[in-house]
Formats: sequence, C-alpha cells, structure tokens
Amino acid sequence: MNFVFISPNFPKSYWNFCRGLKNNGVNTLAIGDEKYDDLSTELKSVINEYYKVSSLENYDEVYRACAYFAFKYGHIDWLESNNEYWLLRDAKLRTEFNINTGLKEDKIGGIKYKSQMKEFYKNAGVLTARYHIVTPNYEDGKRFTDEAGYPVVVKPNNGVGAAATYRLSNDEELQYFYATHDKSVEYIMEEFINGELLSYDGIADSKKDIIFETAHAYPIPIMDVVNEHKDVMYYSFREIPEDLKNAGRKTVKSFDTNSRFFHCEFFRLLEDKPGLGNKGDIVGLEVNMRPPGGYTPDMMNFANNIDVYQIWANMVVFDEGRFDKNSRPYHCVYAARRDEHNYVYPYNEIKERYKNNIVMEERMPEVLSGAMGNSMITARFESLDECLEFIDTYLKKC
Repeated sequence: MNFVFISPNFPKSYWNFCRGLKNNGVNTLAIGDEKYDDLSTELKSVINEYYKVSSLENYDEVYRACAYFAFKYGHIDWLESNNEYWLLRDAKLRTEFNINTGLKEDKIGGIKYKSQMKEFYKNAGVLTARYHIVTPNYEDGKRFTDEAGYPVVVKPNNGVGAAATYRLSNDEELQYFYATHDKSVEYIMEEFINGELLSYDGIADSKKDIIFETAHAYPIPIMDVVNEHKDVMYYSFREIPEDLKNAGRKTVKSFDTNSRFFHCEFFRLLEDKPGLGNKGDIVGLEVNMRPPGGYTPDMMNFANNIDVYQIWANMVVFDEGRFDKNSRPYHCVYAARRDEHNYVYPYNEIKERYKNNIVMEERMPEVLSGAMGNSMITARFESLDECLEFIDTYLKKC
C-alpha cells in the first residue's frame, strides 16, 4: 500500500500517524515544506521517502510531488493530511490521482461548507441552528435577525476554527459588519445558541461503523478563547452521555465518514430556544473529517490507555481497530494559562500537588497560543469532580 501523508511534521505529534502506518507495513511517503534535516528523528525513522516543497500552499508543487511518488512507486492508495486547513486540496489531489479512499471534489462540500452541513444534520434527525448566507444587501441580514433575534454569530462559510468570527448583538453592529467585512469571503449568519459546547470524536470504518468513540466538553467556547483571550480548558468523558452518543452516531452515518477520523461538534441547550429546542436538547454545530485539534488525540490515549494513532492506522490497513474497547479508566483534561493573567497558585506548586496526575506539560509556541494558551498542563483523573477541581485550582486568578 502506498500512502501519501501531507505535512506529517505539523502538528508535531502527527508523526505518530506515520508510525502506525509503518508498524502495519505501509509504504509511507511524506510531503512537507520543512527541510529534511530539520524533521524530527522520530518522523524520519517512520517514513520511506520525503519530498520537500517550497510551500504547501503551492498546489502545483504538491501535485508534482504526488506525481513523482506515483511514477516511482505506482498508484497512490491513500492520501491524507488529517488537517482541516488542507481538506479541499486533499480532495482535489484525490480526484486528479483517482484515489478512492477519501473524499473527492464532488463530495467535499458537505464537510467543508458550514451551510451544506445543515442538510446532513437534518437528514440525521439532529437539530441545528437557523442560518442565512450573507448577501451584499443589509436588509437580507436584518430580516434574518428579525426572525432569529439577537445575538447572531457570523463566520466564513468555509473557515477553520474561530478565525474571522463575529458575535453581533444589535442593528448597529450588524450595520458595521456589512460596511466593513471582507466582501471576497462568503459568510454564514446563524442564530446564537446559549449552550455547552460538546464534541463526539472517533474513527469510523469503511461502512461508517464506529471503531472508536469518545467525547469532550468545552466549558469556554473557542470563539471566546480566541477573541477574548480567555483561559483554555476542556476535558474528556469516561462515559459518553447517551443523548450525545445517539446524536453523534446518527451524524456519522449521515455524513461521508467512511474510513475517517471524525470530530463532530454539538451544543447542549442551557435554556429553551423558541424555534429550535428545549433546555438540554442536543443541537448540531459542525462536523470535521479529521482528528480534533491540538493534543486531543494524545488525550484520548491518556484517558483510555490506548494508541489512537495505531487504531487509525489499523483502520486504514485492516478496516478495524484491534484494541481494547473496554478500557476507559480516566477523564483527561487540557488546561492552559495565559501570560497576561495572574494566578493564585505558582506553577511549581501545581506540578507538585498533581504530580501523580500530570501526563504532559508544555510551553506552547506563540503561533498556537491564541487558541491553546501559553502554559498548558494535561492531566488525568478517575472522577469528574477531581478533574473539575484541578481546572479550578490551576486557573484560579488573583
């Protein structure tokens, strides 16, 4: 099997996907824009060949890299980046090289454009927020806010993370958005949902049957983390809430999740929302056909005593996970401080107090600090109460 992995050096833990492939005897071929000598020793040890391009943004260069691999090794069986930023480009390459193990250009819209996701949620029987595609006409937006009410959330229809996301609370802010937003970008306007952000994450086989599943809670929405520089915190569930599991499984069946890592986001309503649902209802937000961001795959490993990178590679080669599905001993939490805030407990005191729970700590690179904080600790606990107590202690401000 010839597998082309694009940008296996970023995020830095992604070399583990190549490790899993190598363990399964896959001819793993990598494309990246970093010099070979600058790649980690671990990554270099698990790839068969590396093709450096001057920029991964240059499609022609990446295309030529794939053509070189196809000429040298034969037909490319798989091509992945496992990165939301490159999903459209991955689909185009699969189309041009007739790679049938992932989404091609004719199917990618359903997981890349937020407006198209709505129909998949509808087909799954999952509630989803009302929306409006922004036009040049202010009155169109005003009609939507008259129907849905303020606030509304506006973001690129094809976007990554919380980039260029706005919360508009009145007519004045709506008018300002229409006067100043980037007219070259298609935006989607959605009713604001007062809800707890949850995710249903895992790996599906070629028939969309679940190989591995887990779930996470995000007490502070990513939009507030990025735009308001709030602390970062989220944690995994030992046991997935049944209503979230049901909504997640139906969503996976509705979308094109064949042989995919998936990251499905939902809200649990914190209050009744006329025209949408009742307090406690699960509402679909968006779906991504890639691993959840940051160190979440590593958190899956720490929480469940598994190797999710190998499970994914087993899905690729064997269409099954080959792991202990009953192993769920911990909640795992990611919490990160920001340099601009002052905290009650010194960092070294936190490390000493939770030395038996901490599984990873790191000073985050500046380029990632907006969404991931500055000083992060990942820890695991047997009970949710212990997990939440750690969050309160580590992030308690002066």
